Amino acid sequence: MSQHQPQTFTAFEGQRRLVSGPLHEVALAVKRAEQRASNGIAIFSDATGLAVDLDLRGSDHEIVARLQRTTPPNPAAPQETATPAPPRGRGRPKLGVVAREVTLLPRHWEWLNAQPGGASVSLRKLVEAARRANGDTDRGRVARDAAYHFMSAMAGNLPGFEEATRALFADERRRFASLIAAWPDDIRDHVVRLAFGGDPVDPANVNR
Repeated sequence: MSQHQPQTFTAFEGQRRLVSGPLHEVALAVKRAEQRASNGIAIFSDATGLAVDLDLRGSDHEIVARLQRTTPPNPAAPQETATPAPPRGRGRPKLGVVAREVTLLPRHWEWLNAQPGGASVSLRKLVEAARRANGDTDRGRVARDAAYHFMSAMAGNLPGFEEATRALFADERRRFASLIAAWPDDIRDHVVRLAFGGDPVDPANVNR
């Protein structure tokens, strides 16, 4: 069973990182900071890198209750849906499978049916193998997309943005780190954290 990581958000006041954490904590911190902030405050999803708009009216309790009703699912986490099943009597327990139509060529069905366990078991094994094989690639793509979205909002006018974008999607990590090295510290560090899951501000510390 997959473990879903809690969704986190980061708020920036101008070019300075204000706070990171669960959405309700960030929202309350932003509400308090707005009373003394000299620059605009923006809140970004760490999962997507996109800015989010929050309704911060009312008491802390009202804000938290409103967020609990409207917080979207984490797009970076694997999504699983459960289909309610009718009560079952004695016998083999239901495994939580969901029946859906699959369209294959006749030769595909012939091969699947000839495998131990039949077509259903073979398809499940193939899907799990593909998930394991492509997991790192998929996570890397999501991370780079999140970094790009945040960069576009916060660093689009900074020097080297276009070249840094090309290096990001080419996975040229050393070149990417060197191109953003002169950016404001908090923006640079957050971009690297979104893209690569760390905080290697020195190009020599970035692999590849």
